[in-house]
Amino acid sequence: MDSEKKIILFDGVCNLCNSSVQYIIKHDTKDEYRFAALQSEIGKKMIAERHIDTALLDSILLIEPGVAYYAKSTAALMIGKSFGGFWSLVAIFEWIPENFRNSVYDYIAKNRYKWYGKKDACMIPTPELKAKFLD
Repeated sequence: MDSEKKIILFDGVCNLCNSSVQYIIKHDTKDEYRFAALQSEIGKKMIAERHIDTALLDSILLIEPGVAYYAKSTAALMIGKSFGGFWSLVAIFEWIPENFRNSVYDYIAKNRYKWYGKKDACMIPTPELKAKFLD
C-alpha cells in the first residue's frame, strides 16, 4: 500500500456512496486517493486499527496515513477542497460548527438507502479503476 495516498473508506453497498466515489475518481487529477469499502477486509482492518466504533460512526472516512483520520462532513469537505478550483469554495462551510454540519450529514446518511437505493454487494471496480482500490 502506498503510504503517500489518502484512503477513503465508504459504504460499498450504498448507491449514493458509490456515485460519490466515481465522482471523486473522476476529479482526482492529482491521484491523491485510494479507496476501500467499509465492509471489505482491508476496510475492517483500518477501522479496527483506529479503534473506530462503526455502530456510532456509519460514515465516509478519510485516512491520511501517519497523520489522522476524518469522518462525516469534515471528510467530505477535505475531499472537496482537494479538487481545487471552484471546489476550494467549500472551505466556507468549515465556518459552520461541526456539530451542525454533522447533523445534516447524519440526516442524509440515515436516509441514503431509502433515497438512493442499495446494492446487494459491494461495487466491483472495472479493470481500469482496479489500481485505485485497496485489496
